[in-house]
Amino acid sequence: MSAHRIPGYTLTGPRQQLQPEILPSEILQDRAVTVATPFDDRMVMTPEETTGEGSPEGSGGGWRRIRRLRRNVELNLLWTGSAVSTFGTRTLSVAYPLLALAEGNSPIAAGWAGFAFTVPILILYIPGGLLVDRISPRRVMLVAEFVRGLTVGTVLLTMIFGHLSLIHIMIAAAVEGAMWALYTLAESSLLPSLAHPGTMRRVLAKSEGATHVGSLLGRPVGGYLFGLGSAFPFALNTALFVVSWGLFLSVRRPSERTPAGPSQLRDLSGGFRELMRQPFLRSSILLITITNLMINTLMMVFVAGSHGLSSLSIGVVLAAGGVGGAVGAGLAFFRSPPRSVLLVHMCIWGVALFLAALGTWVGAWLPFFAAAFFITGMGGAWSNVAIREVEVNRIDPRTLARVVGVSRLSAHAAICLAAPLGGLLVTWYGVTGGASALFVVMMSAIVLISCSPKAREALVPRLPGPLSQNRRVPVPTHAPVPALCVEPPPEVSRTQEFQHEPSVRESSRESSLSSSRPCPANV
Repeated sequence: MSAHRIPGYTLTGPRQQLQPEILPSEILQDRAVTVATPFDDRMVMTPEETTGEGSPEGSGGGWRRIRRLRRNVELNLLWTGSAVSTFGTRTLSVAYPLLALAEGNSPIAAGWAGFAFTVPILILYIPGGLLVDRISPRRVMLVAEFVRGLTVGTVLLTMIFGHLSLIHIMIAAAVEGAMWALYTLAESSLLPSLAHPGTMRRVLAKSEGATHVGSLLGRPVGGYLFGLGSAFPFALNTALFVVSWGLFLSVRRPSERTPAGPSQLRDLSGGFRELMRQPFLRSSILLITITNLMINTLMMVFVAGSHGLSSLSIGVVLAAGGVGGAVGAGLAFFRSPPRSVLLVHMCIWGVALFLAALGTWVGAWLPFFAAAFFITGMGGAWSNVAIREVEVNRIDPRTLARVVGVSRLSAHAAICLAAPLGGLLVTWYGVTGGASALFVVMMSAIVLISCSPKAREALVPRLPGPLSQNRRVPVPTHAPVPALCVEPPPEVSRTQEFQHEPSVRESSRESSLSSSRPCPANV
């Protein structure tokens, strides 16, 4: 009897001969063997899962459709909850500084509230990644949303029934920032386990789009609600966190976690070590950090030089980045990124900084700065989807959250550094000089990388192969297939593969190939 099943073939006999399966011609013409690529070896797609069509009777096609439907429901729940949670966080990032300003009657108080919201994010990205890798991401998300809702609820109740102190505001802002960091790491780790590898890029694109839409709407709504009354944004967020917690509770998919290693310090640095083995991800994190620093410094240059502009005009220009991010996520959903995605990313930033500098030269700030923020938002979202897909397909799932933590820490540190850097540029050179200096620095980097093949290979390597794609090999319908003696390859699980060097995986594949040979005629 056959021990290994391959669609379109039957393994028979004591030496496991591979013989073509006799099927009706109309079924055989549509049947194909699906072979997973080395970049996506977590699961093999069946023809029914690839085409979405039903399978022949007795093959379990109904159960496959049920599992696929449940997977889609869980993904929709996660996307909706993520959008709600992101929207709430963005409203609070505006509401907490405004509340501190109202209670403390000092801009310094507002600055400390923003500092309290930001610092825990920087501190917790690395240890938070280790925590998510050791505990179920779903459980971390549920705890984070519960604590966030409880914290916002205490602020709301104190505002209504008691006297709200500045210390209470600082603690609440710090707790919100800490829980947000844990939530984002858990969401990045949970999402790939719910998605089919063949649709990973589109799933990640929808997640990226939900984040940008939530950010785009959250900040202006937070400011508007605070203008209606200081308690309104906190009342809204109390309800929002209850909704997002309920949505995440409905996601039932478990996630396997591994026990802690003998050295906690070595486990903590696992994300750095994993990145050192991935040239594309290592270079992409460096590039994203630099470009984030550039564009956020440009935002500070714009804000510092916006004297005389209305609040509505400033808000519309800054919101262009969020609109571009949503458009870029939609572009990534429908179109795969090019292999030279990092070089394209750099060129987009060069064009954007040129537009901003040109706007200061001709005296037309608003349209040129808005265009610069829009195209960087679009290019950044497109690049983010490509980088996240490489992370999912190339990184050991047991260290994925730690790798994401390192990436987020680097990007967030650049954002924090951009505020003082932008202020210094405006103080030293003015708005025109500051925007021009950023453009010159970026163009110098682009010219250097374009003219040096070694620098281009080291700093902007090409995308490592086709992502989340399966190579379909049609089964011949007329020509007979020679019988092969197939000896089962040694069992190597996905977890075991990532525990060893790539040579182990290659030797496993070679042993599998060498075990396939023509059978003797007397068998």
